[in-house]
Amino acid sequence: MLLESHLQDTWVAPTAADPAVVDVADAVTGETVCRVSSAGLDLAGAFGHARQVGGPALRALTFHQRADLLEALATAVRGRREELYALSARAGATLDDARYDVDGGIRVLRDYAVRARAELPDAPYLVEGPAERLTRGEDFLGVHLVTPSPGLMLQVNAFNFPVWAPLEKLAQAVLAGMPSVVKPATPTAYLTEHLVRIITDAGVLPAGALQLVAGSVRPGLDLLGEQDVVSFTGSAATAATLRAHASLVARSVRFNAEADSVNAVVLAPDVPPGSPLFEAFVREVVTEMTVKAGQKCTAIRRVFVPREHESAALDAITSRLAEVTIGNPAAEGVAMGAVVSLAQREEVRRAVRAIAASGRFVHGDPAKVRVVDADPERGAFMDTLLMSADPDAAAPHEVEPFGPAATVLAYRDTAHATDLLARGRGSLAASLVGDDLAWTTALVREAAPWHGRLHLLDSTNMTQTTGHGSPLPALRHGGPGRAGGGTELAGIRGVLELMQRTGVQASRRTLAEFQGR
Repeated sequence: MLLESHLQDTWVAPTAADPAVVDVADAVTGETVCRVSSAGLDLAGAFGHARQVGGPALRALTFHQRADLLEALATAVRGRREELYALSARAGATLDDARYDVDGGIRVLRDYAVRARAELPDAPYLVEGPAERLTRGEDFLGVHLVTPSPGLMLQVNAFNFPVWAPLEKLAQAVLAGMPSVVKPATPTAYLTEHLVRIITDAGVLPAGALQLVAGSVRPGLDLLGEQDVVSFTGSAATAATLRAHASLVARSVRFNAEADSVNAVVLAPDVPPGSPLFEAFVREVVTEMTVKAGQKCTAIRRVFVPREHESAALDAITSRLAEVTIGNPAAEGVAMGAVVSLAQREEVRRAVRAIAASGRFVHGDPAKVRVVDADPERGAFMDTLLMSADPDAAAPHEVEPFGPAATVLAYRDTAHATDLLARGRGSLAASLVGDDLAWTTALVREAAPWHGRLHLLDSTNMTQTTGHGSPLPALRHGGPGRAGGGTELAGIRGVLELMQRTGVQASRRTLAEFQGR
């Protein structure tokens, strides 16, 4: 089956005779799910439709009316979420994994709707702050006017969150008055395609506000202009290539990237093995290794522990991992499914072997795995892989195994831990686990510039935490350096960053008109 795209408010099929068509396999059984191609699609027409039809319709609405659209979207997706859960199993996701993706996207839609009504005016634009007098006179003033850009958002999404990712970007784009063209990652494009069908069936968005391109969108990069935005999620290497695209550079097209990173957790010296906080630390590591088979951009890859606690940490994490049942997500008792594809499994195998060259495998074997109700070779299954490596070797800080893998690295002292954290060259998230406030404060000061989010876990909040790897709409989701330097989530601030901020100098009478009084 050739996957269809949704362009100019119509479902269209690609050219059938495309030599570059990609077969997408079921991650569990190896059977073909669909074939993906963008050959013959009218991208110029789609982009024009977004700018000329979708954009004006969204810009005519107030922030509160746009928030109503998000509520309607959330209701529509929630009403058919079981369909998305079922399809997610074909990507190797357990039911909990699917809920993380689907329900997470629904929550983001509703969160942004609530925030828009509370923090933004019932107007199509925002006047920032009170007017400031610019001269000695009383009638020459200045303000900043925040208005929607007459362009489009091109979403380039990763395979690991085929529902949440397009929804979180769509939430911000709709509030900012921008139409979206969604390009899903090919291995899970069938999931995003079904999501878009749910949305289009509901008929809640204006014409041209949402379009879908299944397959490559590279020819479309030459069609982007000065008012457009590219919102990218994926590998750091691909982000670097896209960022340097000649058309994007020449036209100063805004490029927002959330890229892979070697996220970390640091155990403080004051946390004794066997303590409740130590057990909470172990749970965080194991959770991040196994939820979505470790295929999360925020997943913990580096586990920093004091040298004196290294053996205890390895034993405790290994013991927990040994209890994880791997196999067909539909089978009873299975806690972890497959990675998204056989190609991804090979990528993870190459990565962990590069890291293990400076250390050893403590748990798991990259070449084999025992699974329940599935063929371990036809399906893209992997064992959970825990490594121990030389903390000063390069590979643990430079290579990301995007799967169920993490590396324990023993540090000598706080200065050593701080230096090792920074060797990741910028990450989305890091967790610091400890009760010693002086230690936590010192590490935060040094670590903050290298991370988009810091998760500080201690004995007072360990039973309330949302977890290391859970992005929240209220806080920034993005990171510096290798992590892309962009922002995917940041509350209403993220919405306003998609809009144009213009300084306006005018008379008090004119500015009062803009301010609605």
